[in-house]
Amino acid sequence: MPPPDPHRSRHVTSPEHLLADEVTVGYGRQVVLDGVTVRVGRDETVGLRGPSGCGKSTLVRVLALLHRPDHGQVSIDGTPVHGVRYAVPVDLRTRVAVLFQSPRAAADPRLSLDDLIAEPLRAVRTPEATVRERVAELADLVGLTADLRGRRPHAVSDGQLQRACLARALVHRPDYLLCDEATAMLDASTQAHVAAVIRDYQRTQRAGVLVITHDQTLLDHWSDRIVDLAGAARART
Repeated sequence: MPPPDPHRSRHVTSPEHLLADEVTVGYGRQVVLDGVTVRVGRDETVGLRGPSGCGKSTLVRVLALLHRPDHGQVSIDGTPVHGVRYAVPVDLRTRVAVLFQSPRAAADPRLSLDDLIAEPLRAVRTPEATVRERVAELADLVGLTADLRGRRPHAVSDGQLQRACLARALVHRPDYLLCDEATAMLDASTQAHVAAVIRDYQRTQRAGVLVITHDQTLLDHWSDRIVDLAGAARART
């Protein structure tokens, strides 16, 4: 009997998954994704690799319901998603969250870190008492001290700001978390902390995680299985 494949997920046949099914995306005449199928199951970590410019970040935006594919379908636990952004019902779109590479590009410079974390809750009219409680809980989880929480992005480091962005990504308790080079701009200690928070969250919430990174060691260590984006075109994974 051959040895088990370390990149073969235990959950690949589960009906609980985030799925991009034969997704095609183009910008003008350039096709970035061509019939790509990628599946992320609950309670599994999928690593996504491929050369720069192959469409990894575009795929994340499609799975995060931020970009409509030209062809193909995104579904969550078997429910097809029609539309993107605020056209998607809140109880569906909040099941997927994304943590981007650059926290400064993802953060409104006018907001304090507390308000940055609270923004998604206030957008769905969450009672303010609940907002304050959840923000305090998440700030503690990601290691933001009280003296940092009132500061704006320009007054904190990249690592501190990425911790706030991670807290914001987890604020709705998403079932799927997409990490697009989320630790690339961080020092080693902050990388380790962010990764540990995500792993703990995954374990307690049975979340599915998609990790994009050029760090092969991180992919090998963290992933249940690894998808090569070039090989995902026109083939189910």
